Amino acid sequence: MTRAWILPMLFVLSGSLVAAALVLGGDPGAAVVPLPAFAGLGVPHSPLVFPRSIGAREAERRSALDGRPVVYWRPGCRYCLRLRRRLGRGARQLHWVDIWRGPAGAAVVRAANDGDESVPTVFVAGRPYVNPDPGWVRDQLPPPV
Repeated sequence: MTRAWILPMLFVLSGSLVAAALVLGGDPGAAVVPLPAFAGLGVPHSPLVFPRSIGAREAERRSALDGRPVVYWRPGCRYCLRLRRRLGRGARQLHWVDIWRGPAGAAVVRAANDGDESVPTVFVAGRPYVNPDPGWVRDQLPPPV
C-alpha cells in the first residue's frame, strides 16, 4: 500500500471498527450507517478523484510540448481537493504529479517553496504558483483545438 492510500484506508478501517462495535453491542441495524459514511469520507482523500498522476520529469516534458500547467499535489490535501473540484472537467487538461509517488516530484515542490512541500503548487511556463485560485488556473489552459 502506498502512502497515498493511508488516510482513506484509515477512514474505512475506522468505519469498520465502529460498525463492528455496534454489531457486538447488539444494534446491527445501526451498524449499516458508519461504514458507508466513513468510506464516503475516504474517497475524496484518495487518489481516485484526481486524474492519473505521472512522474515529475514526464510532466515537465509534456508541459514543454503542449504548454499545459503542471499541478503538484498529494492525497489528503484539502486545498488540492478544492482545486480539483473547482476545475471540474478542465482538471483533465492539466498534468498532475502526486508528490508522494516519487521523490522527484517532492524535490521540485521543495525547491520551489524554500524547502516546504506546500501543495498544490502549479507550474505555468516554468514558474511556480502555490495554492493559486482555480479560476486563474483555468485561465492558464491553452484554448481548445
